[in-house]
Amino acid sequence: MLIVLRKIAKFASLKRTPPKAAPQKRRMWIVRLALRRPYTFVVAALLLVLVTPFVLLRTPTDIFPSINIPVVSVIWQYNGLDASEVEQRLVYAHERALSITVNDIEHIESTSYSGIGIIKVFLQPSASVPAAVAQVTAIAQTVLRQMPPGQTPPLILQYSASTVPILQYSFSSPKMSEQELFDTTANQVRIGLATVNGASVPWPYGGKTRVVSIDLNLPALKARNLSASDVVNAVNAQNLILPTGTAKIGSTEYSVGVNSSVRMIDDLNNLPIKVADGATIYLRDVARAHDGFNPQLNAVRQDGVRGALLTLMKSGSASTLDVVARAKEALPRIMKTVTSDLHVQEFADQSLFVRAAVSDVIREGVIAAALTALMILLFLGSWRSTLIIALSSFRVSCSILFRPISSAKLLTLACLRRSTSKSLDVIRRIGRSPRGWRRRSGMWLELLTSG
Repeated sequence: MLIVLRKIAKFASLKRTPPKAAPQKRRMWIVRLALRRPYTFVVAALLLVLVTPFVLLRTPTDIFPSINIPVVSVIWQYNGLDASEVEQRLVYAHERALSITVNDIEHIESTSYSGIGIIKVFLQPSASVPAAVAQVTAIAQTVLRQMPPGQTPPLILQYSASTVPILQYSFSSPKMSEQELFDTTANQVRIGLATVNGASVPWPYGGKTRVVSIDLNLPALKARNLSASDVVNAVNAQNLILPTGTAKIGSTEYSVGVNSSVRMIDDLNNLPIKVADGATIYLRDVARAHDGFNPQLNAVRQDGVRGALLTLMKSGSASTLDVVARAKEALPRIMKTVTSDLHVQEFADQSLFVRAAVSDVIREGVIAAALTALMILLFLGSWRSTLIIALSSFRVSCSILFRPISSAKLLTLACLRRSTSKSLDVIRRIGRSPRGWRRRSGMWLELLTSG
């Protein structure tokens, strides 16, 4: 019994030791490293300050980030086939060939329309898109022999989700016809804007696609015992493109031109079709050749007047602000090369929203940093601590903004909050530290290199 009492007394006399605090070595390694290598950290901090202007100049200024979706699109065209025939004769054969020749396919989608078939080849995230485009192009040339007669090679495009419309121009003219308007917009203005770095310019909307049309007079054909094929054969036989040569006469060599094709549209009306009873039947007797257009599929109106709409798209990771600025600089130079009857009007400029978003980010970032620094100044009364907070917040925000992000505004404020909380934590340790100047110098270096 006595032994038990002694053990109880001995146990009661023991001092209970509080739980050990978390080791500080893991959290303070950067401070100890800064104290051992002070010049290295000072140079690193100065380098960050010097690099900051270049970081700000290269900061992404887009609403959306660069989205890399590995997709290759194949577009087949064959006029006269309905959707079911396009699917069976064009799309089906190419899909089967793609599945065994293209590497890293995730899945394949296809859509068939009247005269058009679209195949989308979705690749694995780690796939090489240039290699996939080369493989799709190679197999498309192989399956071309299985297609209907006269089938042309497909149009192969690399799809990017970052290619979005950023600028639109409308074109109108009080004197030009719709086909002339479309022809000038597509073959002169669009070609000029296509040279803008980072821009992708598709075909314009509205207008009429310009072609040489031959309208047949069916009663006149029947009266002269002719058919439409007779007109087609006559035009094909007398409107040829033949190579030319040279003729050397004496010491001079002359280029010889061959009069095998018509120079003007009206000259088609003078082509002979057939000789019957000693009389020559010309094309103008049974048809009329003129400057025409294909059936119109869409129309654009500006103030009630038919016109054309040209859309400028940003390709890939190009900056919206840079592309819009280059396009606006190039357009006046392009318009000097076209007729003065063509009028252009700019609208739907997406760079205005991007500039507004950037201004909001800068304004809110400055306000947040200023209010945080003011709070530190009021509560601690230390200009040094205030300067630490401002420098740390500014450096971390700039370093994060340099990365591709989806929402600059939200991430900027989040970075300011994170860097401010980190700075406040270090300042509290500075205030509680009794170890002198070297300890405080390490804290300064930690603030400038943390985040």
